[in-house]
Amino acid sequence: MVDLKGKWVLITGASRGLGRLIAKAMAEQGCNLVLHSRSNEHCKAVLDEVRALGIEAYSVEAELFDMEQLNNMLAEIDEKGTQIDVVFNNAGLQTTYRTEFLETPVSEFETSFMINTIAPMMICYHFVGGMAQRGFGRIINTSSDINLEPQQAPYSASKAALDKITRDLAYAYRDSDVIISLSNPAWCKTDMGGPNAFFEPESAIPGLLVGAFVNDKKTGRYFNAQDFKNMTLEEAVVKAETQESPY
Repeated sequence: MVDLKGKWVLITGASRGLGRLIAKAMAEQGCNLVLHSRSNEHCKAVLDEVRALGIEAYSVEAELFDMEQLNNMLAEIDEKGTQIDVVFNNAGLQTTYRTEFLETPVSEFETSFMINTIAPMMICYHFVGGMAQRGFGRIINTSSDINLEPQQAPYSASKAALDKITRDLAYAYRDSDVIISLSNPAWCKTDMGGPNAFFEPESAIPGLLVGAFVNDKKTGRYFNAQDFKNMTLEEAVVKAETQESPY
């Protein structure tokens, strides 16, 4: 298990839900944090929580469907001189569940792909080159197991596209210590998942974190977070490192 103490971690969608839990867990491991949300106001509470653990942290804001805002956010991180070592592309958008799925508007596909596919990949592209030059990096992109539900086609298609691009990017950096992974939290009781979801959000945390802590140079793996439920982080990493890379 790699020691990430003092490393800088970017977490998108960090103000609530799984993103907030990831932020707190990474702060407990001694990581410094850049916390993204749509507004800096939204991250004030979690910033107080993580700074109380003795780490450095600040927030950045951007509406991820707006490329100008996203580029401004990335430029702000660069201007501060922050060297990002780990990225959690956690933020996502799930559009309306449409029983009459043949009436799904184009706008829902456009928004879903912008937020769930294009924005996270632009973040990956921005930071992965520096990671490769320094000889270390971790990227964890959040996937989904929704399948065979045309009622949720914009969301599931955008996540499927993210899976494909992530694995292609991972292949390009195989045999390096830039490890790029996918993680699937499953249906959790967050603001997005709703109260009828199957799992408490805390159950997903060990499995969402493992991609940051694996230390075996295997890349492109897909981690089902619920496979690591109730494990310590150390136990989860040991199990994760038994999972073969697709390459």
